[in-house]
Amino acid sequence: MNPPCARCKKTVYPTEKLNCLDKIWHKLCFKCESCGMTLNMKNYKGYKKLPYCNAHYPTTSFTSVADTPENMRIKKNTSNQSGVVYQKEFAKEKGKFTSVTDDPETMRSKKTQLQASGIAYRGTAPAGSREADGTSADSHTYAPEPRRQQPPVVAAPAPAPAPIPEPEPEPEPEREPEPEPVPEPEPAAPASTGRKYVAIYDYAAADEDEISFNDGDIIINGEPIDSGWMTGTVERTGETGMLPSNYVEEM
Repeated sequence: MNPPCARCKKTVYPTEKLNCLDKIWHKLCFKCESCGMTLNMKNYKGYKKLPYCNAHYPTTSFTSVADTPENMRIKKNTSNQSGVVYQKEFAKEKGKFTSVTDDPETMRSKKTQLQASGIAYRGTAPAGSREADGTSADSHTYAPEPRRQQPPVVAAPAPAPAPIPEPEPEPEPEREPEPEPVPEPEPAAPASTGRKYVAIYDYAAADEDEISFNDGDIIINGEPIDSGWMTGTVERTGETGMLPSNYVEEM
C-alpha cells in the first residue's frame, strides 16, 4: 500500500515519491515551512524534521545566565585554578621589597650577622664587640687569627752573557775563467765522383742495406746494379746504400 504525503496527506505513488527527514513527501510538497519555496535534496536544511531554505533556517540565539551566588563561586574557583589571577599578581609584585618590622629581636640578629661578616672579611672583630673582648654568643667559636704572609723572595738577575765575536768571513778564491767551448767541425760532405740523381718520390728503407730519402733529395755517387736497383749516397743525410732506381731521375 502506498504511504500518504507528510504535507498534503494524499497517497504518494512511486513516480513522485521523495523520502527525506524520516517522512514521505510529494516532490511538489517538499517546500520551505516559512516561504513555501520548492526544495530538493541539495538545497534543503532540516530542523525538527521539517524542511527549510537557507534564508529561513532557524538559528539558535545566545542564552544569558544570571550571576547567581553559585555561578559567581564557580567562576571564582575556575579563575583561581587557571592561575590567571596568580600570574597577574606575581608579575605585579615581582621585584618589590618587602619591609620587615624592626623589632628588638630582628635588630639583634641583624647586628650579629654584620659582626660575623666583618670578622670573616677582615679577620678581626670591631672594637667594643664581644668578639673583641674574647667572648661570643657561642663559647666554642673563636675568631680566626690572621695569616702572616712572608714577603716574596726576589732573585737577583743573572749576569748577561758576554757577546761572542763573529768570525771574519774568509776571502773567496778567485775563479779561473772557463775556456770557451770549441765548436766541432762539421763533417765534410762526401765528394761527388759518380752520377747525380734527384728523388722524384719518397722512399722508406725496408732493409738494413737500403737508405731512405724524400722527394727532391739529391743522390750522389749513383751506381746501377741491375735494371731495378742501384747504390748511392743521400747528399742531405750522408747515408749510403741501395735504393730503387725507378724512384730517382738522373740529373
